[in-house]
Amino acid sequence: GKSTLVNRLVGEERGLAADHAGTTRDSIYVPFVIDGKPYVLVDTAGIRRRAKVQGTIEKFSIVKALQAIDDADSVIVLLDARDGITDQDVSLIGLVIERGRALAIGVNKWDGLRGYDRGIIHSEMERKLPFLDFADIHYTSALHGSDIRKLLDSATKAGEAAIKDLPTRELNDVLSKALDAHPTPLVRGRRVKLTYAHQGGKRPPIIVLHGNQTDRLPQSYRRYLIKAFRKAFRLKGTPIRLQLKTGDNPFAGIRNKLTTRQTRKRDRMKSFTKKNK
Repeated sequence: GKSTLVNRLVGEERGLAADHAGTTRDSIYVPFVIDGKPYVLVDTAGIRRRAKVQGTIEKFSIVKALQAIDDADSVIVLLDARDGITDQDVSLIGLVIERGRALAIGVNKWDGLRGYDRGIIHSEMERKLPFLDFADIHYTSALHGSDIRKLLDSATKAGEAAIKDLPTRELNDVLSKALDAHPTPLVRGRRVKLTYAHQGGKRPPIIVLHGNQTDRLPQSYRRYLIKAFRKAFRLKGTPIRLQLKTGDNPFAGIRNKLTTRQTRKRDRMKSFTKKNK
C-alpha cells in the first residue's frame, strides 16, 4: 500500500507496487513538488512482527526504515484496513511517538470494506489507540486516490507544528490559565508549584516547566498541561514533551540594565535615606 500511495502522490511509478506485503526491501527516496512546495517522500520497507522477520535482507530493511523515521520531519503510518488494527500497528505508532516524530495516520484500502466492517475498525481505533487523539486519521484508498491529498496535508501540518516557535510570554500565559482553571494537586500536604515555562527544543516541541516538587506532578496533570499547550498553540499531529525542573526561575536573578535616569533616581533615593537616618 505504501508504494501505491507514493505512486499516486507523485503521479508516476516510482516504487514497485503489489497487492502483498514485503515488495519494498529498501527505503526509496522520492523527491517531488506539489503546489510549489518541495517534498521528499521515503517509501520504507514494511515492519513485521519479530517472529515473522525472515533473513538478513529483511532485518536490514527494517533498520533502514527505522533510520528513515528518525530522519523524517513527519511520518505517515499506513495501516491495512483489511487486517483491522493489529498489535503490530499499535506498536509501530507507539514507536513513532516515542521517537518524537510528527505523524498522520492513513487507514488504507478503506473502499474495500462494508459498513459493518468499517464500524469495527472505528471501534478498534478508539479502543487500541486512545493515546492518538492528537493526530489526524484518514480513511484512504491509495489505489483510487481517496483522501490521499488530505493525508499529505495533515502530515505536512504536523511537521510544521513540530518546529513551531513557542514564545515564552505566551507559554506562561497558557500555564497561568491552566493553573487557575485546575490547580496542581497536593502531595503530602503541599501543593506542587509551577512557576515558569519556556521552550526547550523542537522536533518534537519541548516545554520546560520550573517549580517546586515538580517530580511529584502526577501523569494525569502532565497530560492536562500538554493538552492545554497543544490547544493554545495548535500543535496538531506532533508529540509534546514536558521537562520538569525543581528550583527557582532561572531568569529571576537577572536584572535589566538601568537607564541613566533610573540610575540618578536610585542615587537620589540613597542620598535622601542617608540624610534622614
